[in-house]
Amino acid sequence: MSEPYVLEASGVGVRFGGVRALTGVGLGLRAGEVCGLIGPNGAGKTTLFDVLSGIRRPDRGRILLDGTDITRRSPVWRARHGMRRTFQRQQLFGQLSVADNVLVAQEWRGGGGGLAADLLASPARRRRERERRERGARVLDDCGIGPLGASYAGGLPVGRARMVELARAVADPPRVLLLDEPASGMSAPEREQLAGVVRELAREGCAVLLVEHDVAFVMGLCARVVVLDLGAVLAEGTAAEVRADPLVRKAYLGAA
Repeated sequence: MSEPYVLEASGVGVRFGGVRALTGVGLGLRAGEVCGLIGPNGAGKTTLFDVLSGIRRPDRGRILLDGTDITRRSPVWRARHGMRRTFQRQQLFGQLSVADNVLVAQEWRGGGGGLAADLLASPARRRRERERRERGARVLDDCGIGPLGASYAGGLPVGRARMVELARAVADPPRVLLLDEPASGMSAPEREQLAGVVRELAREGCAVLLVEHDVAFVMGLCARVVVLDLGAVLAEGTAAEVRADPLVRKAYLGAA
């Protein structure tokens, strides 16, 4: 019997006026799996991410998290229950340090409040604050950007900023991680670092869904690949199966 899905979408449909952005899309993610989502521009990848993360409600279909229907749940509720997401466009707090950007992602657990709050805080609250900062420092080290903790996030080059976004997304260990073009703007060594972090997250049981235009990167990292075209699932399988699929090669990868 196969392991149940941590995150499952079934029959998802989205319209923008008269345009069908998604048509009956189904997708499932299991714990410890890295799944790639590819397709040409306009295929519906980001729209599907918006539906999965709660930014947009589908016109039809449903989303399950650990078997619970979350179709109408907010992004905040989903985040509190273990779902994290990055975006195509950078979403860092540029005037904060790298370390504080990661600290913000843990703020919902409590603590914070500035110097006055620290002076008046109970020992338990100060302990929680210290633990959050230590956790943030470990995550930055795991992402290869520990030395940048005191740097302002707004002054980072694109590749490093992407790694900060990843660190922020995993500051609290996620159950599900949605990565929207995380390798965009990264150098080859940074991409290797990114792949290593994603693999380690999967080993720890996180389910990862990755959208990326670098097909070679996706094929080398993902055990399973789903191809979207014109808002529908065109193909699904291992990297080798998807690469060999004639419909995929015609629609996206090219005939050669």
